[in-house]
Amino acid sequence: MNTTTLNPGIARDADAPAADAPHAPAQAQSQEGIREWGPEMAVAGFLMFLGALVVFDSLRMGAGWAEDGPQSGYFPFYIGLMLLASSGFVLFKALAAWMARGEGGEQPELLTRTFVGRDELQLVMAMLVPATLYVVAMGFVGLYASSVVLIAWFMRRHGGFGWPLSAAVSVGVPLTVFVVFERWFLVPLPKGPLEALLGL
Repeated sequence: MNTTTLNPGIARDADAPAADAPHAPAQAQSQEGIREWGPEMAVAGFLMFLGALVVFDSLRMGAGWAEDGPQSGYFPFYIGLMLLASSGFVLFKALAAWMARGEGGEQPELLTRTFVGRDELQLVMAMLVPATLYVVAMGFVGLYASSVVLIAWFMRRHGGFGWPLSAAVSVGVPLTVFVVFERWFLVPLPKGPLEALLGL
């Protein structure tokens, strides 16, 4: 007697591993990108440096208890100690995971977890790099000229807008900012050689 026809659930259970089999390699494969261990080490080391700096400066100002109450560095001293201890624990934990990376043939979880994937990192850099160049260029060409280029770049590159609309918005927004701040509120904003050439 064919038990498959009497109990269809058996057939579904038997087929379940085969259906899930194509997804198993994708789940087992770790995502490409920056592992969590590196940023955790960097942030913990930076916070340890800040904590040590706070403790040292608090001792310089006085971290004890005077006759009229706590000295200037009393509370910052203990805050720096807590920051130093907590970040030191995180750093020690990350170093221990790194040192145990070859034992037992299995990587510690801290070394395998992904802090940011490659796709997410590309999105972040797509915003961070133009914004950084914008800030740097502002010191040479001023706020308005650099804003025109930045807005036009984002509209064309990431927004997919045509040149007429991109040009209108990229020129219109800095012009509106100029009128509002420079003419109405009389607040000067950073200018460059183009504004000087136009007498603005």
